[in-house]
Amino acid sequence: MKYYTEKIIKSDFDSAITKTQEALKNEGFGVLSEIKINEKLKEKLGVEFRKYTILGACNPPLAHEALQTENKIGTMLPCNVIVQEIGNNEIEVAAIDPFASMQVVDNEELSRIAKEVKEKLDSVIENL
Repeated sequence: MKYYTEKIIKSDFDSAITKTQEALKNEGFGVLSEIKINEKLKEKLGVEFRKYTILGACNPPLAHEALQTENKIGTMLPCNVIVQEIGNNEIEVAAIDPFASMQVVDNEELSRIAKEVKEKLDSVIENL
């Protein structure tokens, strides 16, 4: 089972981050964290790595609903969206498929919520 949805866009990296954050906001997500993997790898290991950022996205109403349904589901939150440079002005944006990742939890109500989050994240990716 594929655990993510992705799209390649023509853009510079910083613009792709901004576009992705705006698309997330349009679907009701906020960005709780932004991890610049390339900078962390340089800092911690002294290695060069392509521009690669992880955005920790959260849709507060759906996160609240999920936490009320399954109190340990916070171990799987927030929803990660990656933005990575794959070529000259080619950026890949990919988002987790929360429905696929939450299949391990046997909870029908959580599956419903995960499907709703998936639809919203799919829309984010499609609208880039």
